[in-house]
Amino acid sequence: METLVDISEVFRNLALTAAAAVGASLAWKKLGPETTQAGTAVRQAELARRAHVMELFNRAAAQLGDDKLEVRLAAIYVLREIGRDFPDLANPIFELLQNHLEARKAGGYGEEEPPVDVRAILDALLLKTGAR
Repeated sequence: METLVDISEVFRNLALTAAAAVGASLAWKKLGPETTQAGTAVRQAELARRAHVMELFNRAAAQLGDDKLEVRLAAIYVLREIGRDFPDLANPIFELLQNHLEARKAGGYGEEEPPVDVRAILDALLLKTGAR
């Protein structure tokens, strides 16, 4: 009788193990599409963020030539922050600000101090190069 009980206990344990394996397999299959959807959502969010940053970059680049000092300063600060947050855009921003600075100082300033926006560009360029 004792052997019969031992055999039934072994079969019961084998059946529980098989059921657990089937359950784990089903859970793994169900998890697959959800992780794929999550990965796709993350990629879409990153693409949307990048598109937003590029829109900010384009708008700020256009605003560098605005007549109003406040608009030019805001554009410089936006470009500086984009360069900090997105290192792969730092070099294009650096070149854009350098070119804008060259165009602005074509007439020279004589004994006067450079305008506020030019100083802001110089500060941003100095931060980029680590000269500060």
